[in-house]
Amino acid sequence: MTAESPTVVVLTAPGEGLPEGLERLKGEADIRLAEDGASLKKALPGAQVLCVTDFRTDAVTEAWPAADALQWIHATSAGVDALLTPEVRDSEIPVTNARGIFDQCIAEYVLGQIIAFCKDFPGNWALQQARRWQHRETEPVAGRSVLVVGAGSIGRRIAGLCGAIGLEVDGVGRRSRPGDDDFGAIYAQADLVSILPDYDFVVIAAPLTADTEGLFGEAEFHAMHSSARLINIGRGPIVRTEALVQALENGDIDGAALDVFEEEPLPSDHPLWGLDNVHISAHMAGDFIGWKRALSEQFLENYHRWRNGDPLENLVDKHQGFVTRQ
Repeated sequence: MTAESPTVVVLTAPGEGLPEGLERLKGEADIRLAEDGASLKKALPGAQVLCVTDFRTDAVTEAWPAADALQWIHATSAGVDALLTPEVRDSEIPVTNARGIFDQCIAEYVLGQIIAFCKDFPGNWALQQARRWQHRETEPVAGRSVLVVGAGSIGRRIAGLCGAIGLEVDGVGRRSRPGDDDFGAIYAQADLVSILPDYDFVVIAAPLTADTEGLFGEAEFHAMHSSARLINIGRGPIVRTEALVQALENGDIDGAALDVFEEEPLPSDHPLWGLDNVHISAHMAGDFIGWKRALSEQFLENYHRWRNGDPLENLVDKHQGFVTRQ
């Protein structure tokens, strides 16, 4: 290792080790592993790059005083809410994320959940387990209306895939936009309650920010049509769980497909597990076979851009909390 070789700190969840694919950095960078605040504090002095693979971590806050040479922080996740501490936000250090890696698989997950609701796959599986032959009618998919809350790259991929099979898809962003290539219309987030009654499916694909935390609560669920279903692949704290459970139990909405939760893992005694109209998955909507290597390859591409002095890709607006459209 030469004196000119940069130091890259990789912060992982405890016990994960070096992510698959990052061994390619050996020989061109000094790699230091950390898995908590204490080890990160030891690894950061003199390091130019911090790559964070644990999107839930709070280690950065604890170790930040040791970051004396950082030039770039990368998150191998779409959401960067855990990283955007006041210290990081107010610094001049750029933050990038994994925008684009998970878009297609998350969109497939959302479309799959919409089809599962309309065709009542859970009902078919229950009848199969009971060895019971029962002819039933199910809902058509084409022509149903979908509101995607979050008009970023994931939301746009959801709109494209759903639109391709005949679903009518609108979006919600920070501001309304008169014309759009992916959505029929984009409404302002401030108008959310007034437009919610018009949709059969409401999909949360927004990042967790100060503006979206708790965005869906009692008022929003009361505004939705009683036959509507909620799909959340964004972040758990965007939805007030207690209000959602109440809405589902009272019949204010017809169902929910949830991949993210306010508390993860979801406790085994949580009432959501026992609701027949809820589909639950373990924060895995975008995780395809080979996703970890894909994240490493994306980081390595950006790393070489950084080494060459080229502009970084997927640059996060640290005050808004996401990558602005590129």
